[in-house]
Amino acid sequence: MIETENLTKVFDDFLAVDRVTLRVNPGEVLAVLGPNGAGKTTTVRMLTSILAPTSGRAVVAGFDVVKQPEQVRAHVGVLTEQHGLYERMKGLEYLDFFGEVYRVPKQTRRERATNLMKRFGLEDAMHRRVGDYSKGMKQKLALVRALLHNPPVLLLDEPTSAMDPLSAKQVRDAIIELQRDERTFLITTHNLAEAQQLANQIAIIRHGRIIALGTFDELAQQFGGETIVEMRVDGTLNGAAKDFADLITVVDQTEDALYFRTPSPRQTNPDVLARAVGLGLRVVTLSQKKQSLEDIYLQVVKEDETHDRHHQP
Repeated sequence: MIETENLTKVFDDFLAVDRVTLRVNPGEVLAVLGPNGAGKTTTVRMLTSILAPTSGRAVVAGFDVVKQPEQVRAHVGVLTEQHGLYERMKGLEYLDFFGEVYRVPKQTRRERATNLMKRFGLEDAMHRRVGDYSKGMKQKLALVRALLHNPPVLLLDEPTSAMDPLSAKQVRDAIIELQRDERTFLITTHNLAEAQQLANQIAIIRHGRIIALGTFDELAQQFGGETIVEMRVDGTLNGAAKDFADLITVVDQTEDALYFRTPSPRQTNPDVLARAVGLGLRVVTLSQKKQSLEDIYLQVVKEDETHDRHHQP
């Protein structure tokens, strides 16, 4: 598991990570979202004992990142933005080298490396030089390296970047499967659809501090605002949107669909449906528009920007 309390990192006079407090239980995936420079990578580097915190504490896989750095590194698999691959080595040779560094027995590391390379579609590249790999293949090799010593905690920085759709799906499927073994994941990503699919918890970070934390449903309830409902008709609306002005707030419309905002669909929708029937409209569907993580993310950032402006000196 991963647990941090007021984790903070200051470089000279720059506050890179500001009192981050998190808890990720075994078998959970935490997706950390935020713009470039928000503090995501710095947080990961502290959790791997590469950077020492300025203040606060962090425990990873049961080990303190400051007091027990070697144990932390032995129990964590890391995928960083800069892979640091040894490009003159061949793929299987490279993994064998790292398996030895992690003190994985020779037979075990050979079997594990071979199986993982096959799993991620690298079987034909086992004996090719890493320097000849495509960017996506290098990304997959770096992920295999992170999994090689069978760690209970995985910290993955943009795990599917540069990958084609099939390769990205292979990685997502692997993460879901590994969760069943009670492995703990912290993933940083700009792929919001992927985060929504994988994450048990979502943290949005900006200027080094967490501005939103919770499950997707919790964030949707907190930041999603009023429900958006779609009414789709058979044929065209023929300018009928104005006839609903006293009932609803129309936010968008197309030739055959009306989108409106309501704080209480249970109360509003029957009135809208009755009005539509009275106007001679043939309603095909009346359904709530599902919120996406992108909608919520943008709303969270917007509210935080507004807060910053109001508190500027």
